[in-house]
Amino acid sequence: MIKVDNCLISEDIVEKAFACNVTACKGVCCIEGDAGAPLDEDEIPILEKNLEAIKLEMDATGLKTLAEDGFAEKDPFDQMMVTTCKPNKECVFVVRKDGILNCAVEIANQKKDFGFPKPISCHLYPIRLDKYNEFYALNYHRWSICVDACVKGEENDIKVYQFAQHALERKFGKDWYANLEKAVKDYVNKA
Repeated sequence: MIKVDNCLISEDIVEKAFACNVTACKGVCCIEGDAGAPLDEDEIPILEKNLEAIKLEMDATGLKTLAEDGFAEKDPFDQMMVTTCKPNKECVFVVRKDGILNCAVEIANQKKDFGFPKPISCHLYPIRLDKYNEFYALNYHRWSICVDACVKGEENDIKVYQFAQHALERKFGKDWYANLEKAVKDYVNKA
């Protein structure tokens, strides 16, 4: 483990290559899994505040699901708040464009710039974040649907933490990310 401030970071985040390749996977991470995207409690009011702009980018099934079930619910297994899913198991915010799954939140933010690219759990992926008291644990989530992302990361020499730089800075700050880069350098030099 690599420690930066109150974060314990798996070595895989530093060692493994990753660069999302949506042209290959078609964004299938937005529909695979047991539940919707995990939401931090502070993300719910942000989504509520910007919902009218987001709704303009949603598809008919998403809008129907939103009207009937809302955009967030408790996952019955771990009691965490997650995005609601459409009947076909897609996240309520999923929209298809040119055969690729996209996020209505992300599209609306690009147009309206309300400062919320998408839920942090989605933005950080393939990093999974867990909180234990005052500490965060950052782990690399391996998923077979991301094999093309691993190949692309290898081809372009992009490590997981580099791919997730903007999301990590969003969550922990630019100074934290600079400290991570120093810790990575120390880790690589010790190897």
